[in-house]
Amino acid sequence: MLVRKVPGFVPASPWGLRLPQKFVFLLFLSGLVTLCFGALFLLPNSSRLKRLFLAPRTQQPGLEAVAQVASHPRARGQESPPNPAPAAPAPGEDDPGSQASSRRRKGWLRRTHPTGPREEATAARGSGATALRPQEGSVPSSFDFKAFRSRLRHPVLGTRADRSKEPQSLVHTQREKIKEMMRFAWQSYKRYAMGKNELRPLTRDGYEGNMFGGLSGATVIDSLDTLYLMELKEEFQEAKAWVEESFHLNVVFRIKAIKLGEKLLPAFDTPTGIPKGVVNFKSGSNRSWGWAMAGSSSILAEFGSLHLEFLHLTQLSGNQVFAEKVRNIRKVLREIDKPFGLYPNFLSPVSGNWMQHHVSVGGLGDSFYEYLIKSWLMSAKTDMEAKEMYYEALEAIETHLVNVSPGGLTYIAEWRGGILDHKMGHLACFSGGMIALGAEDAKEEKRAHYRELAAQITKTCHESYARSDTKLGPEAFWFNSGREAVATQTSESYYILRPEVVESYMYLWRQTHSPIYREWGWEVVMALEKYCRTEAGFSGIQDVYSKVPNHDNKQQTFFLAETLKYLYLLFSEDDMLSLEDWVFNTEAHPLPVNHSDSSGWGGG
Repeated sequence: MLVRKVPGFVPASPWGLRLPQKFVFLLFLSGLVTLCFGALFLLPNSSRLKRLFLAPRTQQPGLEAVAQVASHPRARGQESPPNPAPAAPAPGEDDPGSQASSRRRKGWLRRTHPTGPREEATAARGSGATALRPQEGSVPSSFDFKAFRSRLRHPVLGTRADRSKEPQSLVHTQREKIKEMMRFAWQSYKRYAMGKNELRPLTRDGYEGNMFGGLSGATVIDSLDTLYLMELKEEFQEAKAWVEESFHLNVVFRIKAIKLGEKLLPAFDTPTGIPKGVVNFKSGSNRSWGWAMAGSSSILAEFGSLHLEFLHLTQLSGNQVFAEKVRNIRKVLREIDKPFGLYPNFLSPVSGNWMQHHVSVGGLGDSFYEYLIKSWLMSAKTDMEAKEMYYEALEAIETHLVNVSPGGLTYIAEWRGGILDHKMGHLACFSGGMIALGAEDAKEEKRAHYRELAAQITKTCHESYARSDTKLGPEAFWFNSGREAVATQTSESYYILRPEVVESYMYLWRQTHSPIYREWGWEVVMALEKYCRTEAGFSGIQDVYSKVPNHDNKQQTFFLAETLKYLYLLFSEDDMLSLEDWVFNTEAHPLPVNHSDSSGWGGG
């Protein structure tokens, strides 16, 4: 679950947005996760690792690393991809003003931010993807693909042993429908916006925007693992070929990511080690976003959502500096005084003090909590610090934020210095899945309680869908004045193809196998088809309470990365991208669990 979401249009209120400047570098790292995942299992065993992760054993002076990739022998009968474009200095690299945000959300960046900061994302295209220079291919590798494969408990796409009996089944038909939606979304993007960040289906053109740090092709990167998962082989090859030819991280992805990570380290040059939101690649200077407490603060959902990717970067590079940076963030957060055990959204990277006491499990805070439990799981349940911090935070959230409405709906309110706002954002609806995911490892006496809490929160989020005319949920919904689980103003009534609700359906399905979650998921599929599908792609709508849709003309990249992926997994067997082997980052790109033994499915 790394901005998470870039809104189709920005509402006036800041609270309901899942921060889009989730450090633009995690946009790149999310792309890396996707590319590496697809390559690990698409290419033959003999070449997967070498083509994407391993540096050449020798590097002839003056040759770019791309030559090593291009010359690697391919398996018999496998079609050669288009020749990669020669590496070149990334546009904007020599521009002193070229900047990149030092962060996602919950794919590119997971969250969205308050009105107005779009102009803050100022990285020139590719500024985070500095071209490889001679000798850069000599970065040592610490990633052992054979050992990685041997530790998987399940085949990546599942055993699918009963597929021959499945063609006439309802679940097969439903899964194939979701697959068709993904194919349609991809083909529309390819036809009208290939190489742009997102498709505008009404005007049938592409959109770049500022929330991608100047990078192009966000939809391609975000779609790769979904295309692979759905076995849309032709479409996956199209996306892969575009990356090889046109994406600025196209040469030895592992080395690119390491170099990018090194360029982003100046963001951490603060008295506390808490990174600021923007780093200038040319000068190495950093700054906070101007809209974040007048430029004085870093954002919890930004600096708190680096752990998975930075630990993975250390694993790929062998360089401990990346892990050290995020461990220091943990240390600061562990030691700081927290009001009633809660984590406010704004922290000064200079003083290490909270800048105000606004607490949200939705926008500005969300993925911090998600990454605590997922760090525990990705570590194969050895990261005790993450586990302790997660359950302590969850206890504080339940004590001070969780409420039950007069109508019996459980929701997570927002906290402002002791005063509750009785509202819940769509972005906070991921929490049902998060709590379900963490229930198994809670204290024994709390496990059943957390499973029930997860189910009740997810039910409430479903109600926000069921109580709209379109059966799609609003950006935010309230519990006051006799109205429950509905938006109270038009600026909160929009739906921009968000995934958080179906994300929770997927996790609850895998935990309980209750058919209600597939029923609810299918309701979403039908609503998407009826109200969001246009002749040239899918679009968000500006009012979920109107049966005459007013489209926002944006097929969000996270729709392909997350919404359709989670729906497809909801109607798939549990061993497809098994949760024993994989943890989804905040943009639904899978990262491997660090199993320490070799007794898994791939161990033979």
